[in-house]
Amino acid sequence: MQEMVQTIETLMQEQKWEDLKRLLAPKNPNDLAVLFAEFPPPERALLFRLLEKRLAVEVFESLPVEEQQELLGSFKTEQLREIVEHMSPDDRASLLDELPAKVAKRLLSLLTPEERQATALLLGYEENTAGRIMTTEYIDLKSFVTVADALKKIRRVGLDKETVYYCYVIDESRHLIGTVSLRQLVLADPDTKVAEIMETDVIFASTDEDQEEVAHKIQKYDLLALPVVDREKRLVGIVTHDDIMDIIQEEATEDIYRLGGLPLPEYSYFKSQALGVIGRRLLWILPMILAENINGYFIGQRTHLMQSVIYLAAFIPLVMSTGGNIGSQTSSVFVRGLALREVTTENAWRLLLRELAIGLVLGFALGVFGVAWAYWLQHNFWVALTVGLALIINALITTFLGAFWPLLFQRWGFDPALVSGPLISTAMDVFGLLVYFEIATLLLPWVLGIGP
Repeated sequence: MQEMVQTIETLMQEQKWEDLKRLLAPKNPNDLAVLFAEFPPPERALLFRLLEKRLAVEVFESLPVEEQQELLGSFKTEQLREIVEHMSPDDRASLLDELPAKVAKRLLSLLTPEERQATALLLGYEENTAGRIMTTEYIDLKSFVTVADALKKIRRVGLDKETVYYCYVIDESRHLIGTVSLRQLVLADPDTKVAEIMETDVIFASTDEDQEEVAHKIQKYDLLALPVVDREKRLVGIVTHDDIMDIIQEEATEDIYRLGGLPLPEYSYFKSQALGVIGRRLLWILPMILAENINGYFIGQRTHLMQSVIYLAAFIPLVMSTGGNIGSQTSSVFVRGLALREVTTENAWRLLLRELAIGLVLGFALGVFGVAWAYWLQHNFWVALTVGLALIINALITTFLGAFWPLLFQRWGFDPALVSGPLISTAMDVFGLLVYFEIATLLLPWVLGIGP
């Protein structure tokens, strides 16, 4: 990569534009998108203008949104029209989504009526649905045409379509009735009707279906593309596997940020403005700090008990961290299980009971350790028993909540990942300390004769 960057810089300095064109022409569009990121915006725009039109469009589609916006400002009207018009409808809709309204309106005005209609169709659907991420560039066939005629159509229009590996069979009202692969068409007798070789058990998505469910279907059935139908079951588009890879990366990024208690950045985290990042992170951190202050309230309310049995303070970190760790572990596996469809409506309660059993065993193991450790440190059986009981009860409570909250959040329509990471740890800290002091309040004054 660095060697290529140096070569390009040398050719630019020597103004050897034809040599630079020949160097860039055979490169993969995705590699060029990564390569262009190494240059400042003015040089990036200059390199972009040296690309042949089709390659330029493919490189532009591969760029991050913020870099696309930078480039748009350097284009003349004619170049802007060529780039935007030749983008695939789904990529164009994603770009327009991120642009200011005036800029998006101007770009739409540059498109042909057909491209404008295709883009407006996608923008009419809700974000993160199959309708928004689908493309209208697919090949459809009528069931009564012959294989020979179908192949002729593929040769005539296939160059401008997203994929030709699968064709979608429709009736006179554009209802989806089957699929046929290019392999089936090539191997079939030319006079055979498409209806005779098509697959009628079609896996499809509806336009309002969530993009994660679309990704799950493509993964489950090993599809290169998934047809999308409207409410009347009419074919309106397809979602291709390359778009699904972007969605999987996007959803994984969201989950990782939420597991860490981080807000989702507008663009790449490392390209976002530092002040904006600080502000968004504070919005998540401050509620956690306020929640932790509840622990200070609990401690303040137990001042007399703490003064009488000062050893209790030594085990507060142990009790709090144990509950938070167990809760985080449990919520992490349940959030992941929900994402992979391993946890379903049918098996949720069985898995919840299983996790409770695991929590009970963990609790007893930790309780025995806590009693032994506390007694070895302080030589006070009743303090040691308080620590052990707190660990057992906390393990049960945090295991239950760590498993139940993701299920509850999904039932309410929220992302289960919201209850992972710092949120679950903070909640478990509060529960853990409350349980610890309640046990101490009930047990120690009675056995040690501590007055009110």
